[in-house]
Amino acid sequence: MGRRKVSNPLALAVLALLSERPMHPYEMSSTMRERNKEKSIKLNYGSLYSVVEALVRAGFIVATHTVREGRRPERTIYALTEPGRVELYDWMAELLSTPIKEHTRFEAALTLLPVLAPSDAVRLLAERRSRLVAEVEAEHATQTLVEREGLPQLFSLEAGYVRALRQAELDFVDGLLEQIRARTLDGLELWELFHAEPGDAGNAERLAEVREQLDGGRWAEANPQLRRELDRMTANLSAPAPRELLDGPATPSRVEGPMT
Repeated sequence: MGRRKVSNPLALAVLALLSERPMHPYEMSSTMRERNKEKSIKLNYGSLYSVVEALVRAGFIVATHTVREGRRPERTIYALTEPGRVELYDWMAELLSTPIKEHTRFEAALTLLPVLAPSDAVRLLAERRSRLVAEVEAEHATQTLVEREGLPQLFSLEAGYVRALRQAELDFVDGLLEQIRARTLDGLELWELFHAEPGDAGNAERLAEVREQLDGGRWAEANPQLRRELDRMTANLSAPAPRELLDGPATPSRVEGPMT
């Protein structure tokens, strides 16, 4: 799977539109909007013209002639070339047949979740859940409207895909919230220790529980590098509170946790 000459998804949409008939860029844009394709493929005039120029340079489309309607500016009509038709089919075949790793912002947040205290994570995940519920309900309402209008499912497959993704994400968030609240999330003890205040009276008990899991419990088979990292992150939790904390002035600093 080599690097494509033009890789912007908007270029794929242009090739697909020109496979129907020759068009000028304004017609391409208006057709995409009429079909609600801008919800799935990012569209703006500046990027559209840049994509058209890139496709011309690649030899995938060609300017055939210009037209003028009334007092409107002259517009250039573009048509698909045979290499462009081959590129369209090859690109579509790749996208449909080959899953690729897509780095989402939510995945980035999940991989760094221990940076936040568990209580903060629960609050923020609950906010996300509320927004997901609203999105899922809106998607279902849109689907009902589409069905009433008699639009063939063929022309709204992407909407079904988005609904499935949103529902799957909602199910995941529900499950994660339940695990945290029910204290069944594996590693929750560690997570709480990352945000414990040095010298807290309950730290010794929490640390003992973690050590037990590391030494002979469910984390006993953790690789040595992970064990060293856990040792480092929990080392100062068993230390007595600093003198200034006993005297009571400033807010104590938190233990250094993962990625902090």
